[in-house]
Amino acid sequence: MTSSSTGTDRWDSLDFGPPSAGGEEPAESVRVEHVAGGRVAVITLNRPHADNAITTEMGARLTEILETIAVTTSVRVAILTGAGDRAFSVGSDLRQRNQMTKEQWLRQRQDFDRTLYTLRQMRKPILAAVNGIAYGGRSQIAQSTDFNVASDNATFGQPEAMIGLSAGGGSPVFLPRLLPPGKALQMLMTGDPITAQEAYRLGMVNELHPQADLMDAALRIAEKIASNSPTAVQAVKRAVRLGEGQPVEQAIATMMEAHWRSAVHPDRVEGIGAFNDGRDPSFQDSDY
Repeated sequence: MTSSSTGTDRWDSLDFGPPSAGGEEPAESVRVEHVAGGRVAVITLNRPHADNAITTEMGARLTEILETIAVTTSVRVAILTGAGDRAFSVGSDLRQRNQMTKEQWLRQRQDFDRTLYTLRQMRKPILAAVNGIAYGGRSQIAQSTDFNVASDNATFGQPEAMIGLSAGGGSPVFLPRLLPPGKALQMLMTGDPITAQEAYRLGMVNELHPQADLMDAALRIAEKIASNSPTAVQAVKRAVRLGEGQPVEQAIATMMEAHWRSAVHPDRVEGIGAFNDGRDPSFQDSDY
């Protein structure tokens, strides 16, 4: 027995429709705030009236911010989140895309690919604090960070097939690595989302928190990472990323290269000295 949906019923299971046309556009579509003495950068997608749907201009701004953070040595960790209490982001702005020519669409796709590539290539740790709906390309943004923490009302979905698209932002690659492959394929083929609780159970999300507590939890994690040696943190991230999918001995060789780089760095002397002195270490900022 089969069933079908028509009209707006088709979108009801996703808890989102086209982004709202109402509401005033903010002066900054993406905000960045430096906290914890400048060591943590909080990046906020800032179109809450449109469920933080991503426009071409917003994607370009996010790329610019990520590129700036990448070369700002005082920033050790970044957090990516969304403004408002409803959505991390519902993905690309379908109202903007509705009037695009094929050439404009392809140009936007290239721009968004640059954003995601910049995010994936970040040497510094970056985590996503998913505070609500994360659909389409914005779910793929969360997948492209190092790890996720989420509010207990969050949902993750890949509805591209429902609007005639094959997902193109990374989810066919990353979802089967984060979830059982069959579950990933079901999400990609049906467009049906999963809850934060299921994402946590399956290992896609590291921690769940009430929405009001989410950013405090994300900042706690970020500040803990920022208190460690940036050289060591970036080295181990590099070892993990480059070692993924490689034969064991090749992955170990990559790991040991990162280990020896940290072994001859002044942070190693400082860290061991601080341990023996019973004091907090003072690690150097790093552009490793």
